[in-house]
Order: sequence, then structure tokens, then C-alpha cells
Amino acid sequence: MKKLLLAAAAAALLTCTWQAPANAEYLKEHRGGTMRLLARSAAGTLDPHINYTLQYWQIFQPLYDGLVAFRKADGKDGFKIVADLAEDMPAVSNDGKTFTFKLRKGIKFSNGQDVTVKDVVASFQRIFKVSGPTSGTFYAGIVGADKCLADTKSCTLEGGVTADEAAGTITINIVKPDAEFIDKLAMPHAVVLPAGTPTEDVGSNPIPGTGAYAISAYDPNKGMTMVRNPHFKQWSEEAQPDGYPDVVQYDFGLTEEAAVTAIQKGEADWMFDQPPTDRLVELGTKYMDQVHISPLTAWWYAPLNTRLAPFDNEKARQAVAYAVDRNTLVNLFGGKVLATPVCQVLPPDFPGHEDYCPFTKNPGTKWSAPDVDKAKQLVEESGTKGQKVTVIVEDTAVSRSIGVYLQSVLTSIGYVADVKPISSNIQFTYIQNTNNKVQMSVSQWYQDYPAASNFLNILFGCDSFREGSDASVNISGFCDKDIDARMKQAMDLGVTDQDAANKAWAEIDRAVTDKAAAVPLFTPKHVDFVSKRLGNFKFNAQFYWIVTQAWVQ
Repeated sequence: MKKLLLAAAAAALLTCTWQAPANAEYLKEHRGGTMRLLARSAAGTLDPHINYTLQYWQIFQPLYDGLVAFRKADGKDGFKIVADLAEDMPAVSNDGKTFTFKLRKGIKFSNGQDVTVKDVVASFQRIFKVSGPTSGTFYAGIVGADKCLADTKSCTLEGGVTADEAAGTITINIVKPDAEFIDKLAMPHAVVLPAGTPTEDVGSNPIPGTGAYAISAYDPNKGMTMVRNPHFKQWSEEAQPDGYPDVVQYDFGLTEEAAVTAIQKGEADWMFDQPPTDRLVELGTKYMDQVHISPLTAWWYAPLNTRLAPFDNEKARQAVAYAVDRNTLVNLFGGKVLATPVCQVLPPDFPGHEDYCPFTKNPGTKWSAPDVDKAKQLVEESGTKGQKVTVIVEDTAVSRSIGVYLQSVLTSIGYVADVKPISSNIQFTYIQNTNNKVQMSVSQWYQDYPAASNFLNILFGCDSFREGSDASVNISGFCDKDIDARMKQAMDLGVTDQDAANKAWAEIDRAVTDKAAAVPLFTPKHVDFVSKRLGNFKFNAQFYWIVTQAWVQ
């Protein structure tokens, strides 16, 4: 009965819509006020060149700008890239290897300092100096990046990023054509910061930005306060629109249960975390017009450390993939309306996706059921039976429940398992750092931009793995030289023939899936629960709810 109620509630949630007023003059009347956001915890460093979490990437949108940006628009219109700090999209020359941008005049950082071409050059150098998590992937193709990756502190990107102060232009040269390079420039990791910004992780110290808002106070144990940037004047509504609230207060520490209740009472306006499953019936019946459900190009997955026992053994990894019941996980997340079982890396309706499901009762194109007998057989063959395994999860209701379930699965196939929840503020960086010797974890990946490489190359490419680093997004430590070479070939092919490249990515997806470096769990939908006083809700396919484009009464 509980499952039926949850399904009914979720279905009800999907039918609800929020009709934002279309009259621009009416929206003007809602400028002002304080919007209150809630999250169970902070999400790590405030440094936009280092942080790699959805929670803060969403918040960085009204704070920082790059030369280009994803459009601040509803739905898939948010995948369009527009000029931001640059006056226009770049002039491309040299057979696709040279990009020239003209910097807009009159833009200031939130500390009052003028934005100059020197800030742009210094920002690209800083990506490498702070060993940003995508410096070896997104930006490794810039001329001079190889030297910067070898010796980060002396990085100059000589010949790669140059400025002409008189002309107000920045020229970026890359080693070879890259069909995704403009997408990479629109990422938060490429935002422009003042040239004097420290060249190490700033942690809890806000860096001045160019956006409509600035962080005025931050305590990772309590919260973040964002206020209007006094030096901001809107230059592009598509790239960096002015916002409605005067203050955005983001408070940390409440449980998901308490957050739902606070929004119901009008004490808060939105929660970052997924509402607990046991509250979905209530939300789907009493608060339908305050709930938004949006499809995602994302997956929840369980990275298996390919460099530590027992999962340095391929059969042990495959055993876990066979044993996990995806339907159980879907129910833990909230039911079939909110999640879908997944068997492979690339999500459905994504470039390069072709249905593939090898680790199931009936291998083929779709997941059917777990095969526990096959899993037990593989554990025996691997010689790893009886070994200890700890699963590291976020200390949230949904992640804890998934961790406990995976613990039971591991125990059932012959391991001695336990689960360790840790704060969401540190979990993502903790599971990346090899010094912490994490055998298995639960994580999520939401596309940076719509390209197959953003899942396969970023999560399983050799260049994404770094020993002893909090910014090693290849959490499983997977590095297959043959597969890695094929990924690089597919990226090159995408410059001239994207359809052929997507076919190559489909084959790579199958190859990576077969190696079972991570267990695919499910593809989620995003649930946003907002207060009754919040209007003009816009969900951007790239960075999700556009926070400051909503108003509060």
C-alpha cells in the first residue's frame, strides 16, 4: 500500500504546473525582499575554479561570469551558449584552433575593480595553478597546458592565452580542434576572477565576481548570505540577468524532514536536498502547486575503487553489478515516477546512448532483475569472499538508505560490509582522495554540458585521476589505456562528424560498463519544493532552478 501511495503521490506531482505571470510590469513589482534557501550542509570550497558540485554551481550562476555562458532560460533553451563578458561569440580561425574574444567595457568586480584582459589571462593560468579538477581534461588542449600540468605553480600558458590591452581582446589557442571547447569555456571552472586572487584554494573566503550578486557572509557550518552586487549593471539578460530578491539567505543544518516542514510553514522558500520519500504523499496531495518535477541528464552510481581490494578484481566488481536490485533503489528514491533503473554510464536520450544492460538476470538492452546466484559465483571465483568493504555515503536521508541497502547486498554475496555516512559538505572531495582509501561510495553525476565525453571521459578517463587529490573526479581510479585512446579518438572525430563520434561513444560506453568500475543505480528526476510566496520559478536544463530569477512576496 505504501508503494501505491507513493506512486500515486508522485503521479500527482507530475501533473501539477506553476503558471508564472507573463506581465513584465507585474514582475517588476516583486523586486526586493529576502529569499531563504535550505540545505542539509554546505558543499565544500567557495572557490569556483575548484568546486565541482551541483549545489554550488547553481549558486555560482548569479555570482560569476566567463567569456561565454549558458543562457539563463527555461528548459533546454538553457543549453544555448551566449556571449557573456565577451561582446560577442569568438572569431574562430586557424582551422578551429584559435578563438579571439573582445572584452566588454565598463564591467566591474563586486569589489569595484575594473575587469581587464589581464584578469582573463590570470584566471586561465589560475585554473592550473590551483590544480582545478578539470585542468587535465577540459583545458588540457590549450597551448602550454602540458607545461602547466607538469609544473602548476609556474604556469603561464605561453602561446595559449594572450591579451592585447590596446584592442581589449583575448586570444586562446588550442593544440587541435575541439568540438566541445566553447562548452568548456562556459563552465564555472573558467569564470573570470581578479588577477590578484590567491593561487590556492580559498576555502571559505568569497572571491569577488562580476555577477548580479555577491557573497557578503559565509560560514560552512551555518550558511551563506548573498546580496546585490553594488557595481553590477546588466549587460546581457541572456547571460547575466539582474535578479529579483535583494538578499538570498542560504542556511545549512536542517534535516530534510525539518526543511520540508519549514517550507510548508512559510519559514523558508526552497530546499536543495531531495524531500524524504515518506513526505511525498503529503506533498503530492496538499502542496501540489508548490512542487516542480523536472527530467535530468544524470545518474546515481556507486564507484568501485579499481586500485584497492576487493574491487581491484574485475570479477568482484561485476559481482556487485549483478547483485544490485535497481527497482529497490528506485523505490528508495521515491518510485518509478521519480527515477528509472539504469545499467550503463550514458543516460537515456543523451548523445551516444544506445540501450545496453549486461549485468542483469537476462542480459540485453534493459534491466530485468538482479542475478544474485551469478554474483555469488563471481565472488567465489575472484577469491575475495569474506573481505571487508565500507560504503561511504552522504549524510542525507536518501543516500543513507541507499548505503544501508548496498551494505545488505554486499553481505548477501559474501563480503563483511558496513556503511559510513559523512557530511555532504566533505563527502564528494573525501571519496575522490586516494589517501582516504575509499573502497566503495555512492555519488551522483549531472552533466556539465550535453556531450558523451562529459560522462565517460571525465568520470573514467585516465587524465581525470590524480593520486592524493580532493579533485580527482575519476573516483574509481579507472584507467584503461586502450579505452582512453578510443575516447580521445572519439573527441577528435566529433570535430568533423558528430554522428560517427556518437557511434564510437556508444561502443566506449559498452566497454566501460563491462569493466564495472562503477555500478549504475538509477537516473533521477529533480524535485523542487518551494514556498507558497515564491513565484516565477524557472528550471534551466543546464544549471537547474535559476534562483535569482524567482521572486518572493
